[in-house]
Amino acid sequence: MTNDSKAKRTRPIHKAHTHGAEAGVVAGEALGALLGSAAGPAGLVAGMVIGAAAGALAGKVIDQEDERQSQHDEQLDEDIGVTKGAIGRSSTSPKPTP
Repeated sequence: MTNDSKAKRTRPIHKAHTHGAEAGVVAGEALGALLGSAAGPAGLVAGMVIGAAAGALAGKVIDQEDERQSQHDEQLDEDIGVTKGAIGRSSTSPKPTP
């Protein structure tokens, strides 16, 4: 194994950073404004506020699910030897057979 390939293998894996809450606010606000505009200016404002709140909540759930998935993938990579040890070898010792 060359030094270059070893350095590439031991580099830390950076997690993807998502902005689900922010994207949810923008999307919810736009959709709320579109739907609320049918009720006039008051409906436009109310739709934007309600849409932004709903979008923020949905985005927060998306962010939490993404973080849970990242932690699961990180643990799986460690267990099968992608980030620690050798690929294909489990980092845990096998259970003895009775």
